[in-house]
Amino acid sequence: MSAFTVEIRVMPRASLLDPQGQAVQHALHALGFREVGGVRAGKHLVVELQAASREEAAARARAMCDRLLANPVTEDYDVAVETA
Repeated sequence: MSAFTVEIRVMPRASLLDPQGQAVQHALHALGFREVGGVRAGKHLVVELQAASREEAAARARAMCDRLLANPVTEDYDVAVETA
């Protein structure tokens, strides 16, 4: 077994409204940052895990996303695996 660091980025689907991103955009405008044209808000998770290979670590991370970390109806995710 080897140690891996998995970075997971979960974002609202591009075709859906992003109320949290819109709230951040409005707040930035209110603070004087009028140059901000759009904001999308998501989650960034870093998971350390043990796996036999990089491929297995990525597969386990995708399983975590499918079962808990991302809502498959409203969110997409990306997984990046690095050796710890």
